[in-house]
Amino acid sequence: DHLNTLGIGQGPLSRFVALPHTEGCGAAEGANEDVVTRALLGHLTHPLVGAALLLEQPYGFFGALNPTGHSAIYLARICAETPTQLRRCKAGELGSVISRYQGLDNYDWLAIPLVPYLYAVEDASDAPLSVDKALVNRLRDQFHERHLLTLSAEVPRGGFFSGGWSELAGASYERRIYAYRFNTTEEQDDKLLDYLNSHPNVSHFNLLYQNCADFSRGILNYYLPGVFDRSIFPDAGLTTPKQITYKLLRYGRSHPELGLKVYLIPQVPGYRKQSKRNHGIAESFVTTGYAIPLIALNPYIAGGLFVDYLIRGRAHLVPKDPILADAMHMENLTGGTSTVENPTKTEALNTVSGTNGKATP
Repeated sequence: DHLNTLGIGQGPLSRFVALPHTEGCGAAEGANEDVVTRALLGHLTHPLVGAALLLEQPYGFFGALNPTGHSAIYLARICAETPTQLRRCKAGELGSVISRYQGLDNYDWLAIPLVPYLYAVEDASDAPLSVDKALVNRLRDQFHERHLLTLSAEVPRGGFFSGGWSELAGASYERRIYAYRFNTTEEQDDKLLDYLNSHPNVSHFNLLYQNCADFSRGILNYYLPGVFDRSIFPDAGLTTPKQITYKLLRYGRSHPELGLKVYLIPQVPGYRKQSKRNHGIAESFVTTGYAIPLIALNPYIAGGLFVDYLIRGRAHLVPKDPILADAMHMENLTGGTSTVENPTKTEALNTVSGTNGKATP
């Protein structure tokens, strides 16, 4: 505690931890060796990571009309007691994903455990290698029966044109997701937990100024104050998943103590066509058919959006070798111990998603 109070080694070191043992300066055998080994392994597999921004690609008909995609926040130390009540995670739990949705029982945010959010199963080792519509519907129905009945019965399942409770489970069947993981402190997590649990959870959704990316921006600003302020460029004052991801990457490059790393959570094949990459507002207009009627309607606005796109709208968000974090490599993202016990399944999934813990974006 004294060394931590003095702040020795801050920057490359986060804190000092005392390890009591009974054999002076050595721990070469017996129980003491076991204590040291378990302690070291525990620190190695329990990183400082506390949160990650999830950049979720657009998909389907709505994704073609609005190719900005979706964003959410993964909280490694905060778990969901219910979709609307948070608590500190217990040993072995992998955290939760929290985001803002439209029309889900008038709540501003909902939180779902990480593995069900991605695969609609309780354990990552049960996630299927490929799916079809019947299997996805069955997995989601089972999860709904077990965990989502606290929501109003009037909340729809969701469908082609509208969202519903199905958005809360099995996101990896719909789209590819990139996780931008960064360090937080336990004190920050506890304060965020207290804030979210103590303040009214009432919907503020507005597609223009209170969307899912605005909610993620608010959480990120809590951890990194002032970094994610609303800006006129590159998206005409609107907040998009791509914009806040760009700002997080830019901040992480100049602040190595943030420990920013990028992970790929691949789309599980079979349910939908492969999702498309995320666009910003200016990029959406310039690179799609929207540009033609906009030029005819107002060439000045069209020109401004084009300049905006050229200057700041073409940012590359994904490195060449993001770390693989599919169901069989979930420990890469969470820092926990892998639960995989089926080598055949692991080998098959590597064939689908990549090898050696790396993946091609």
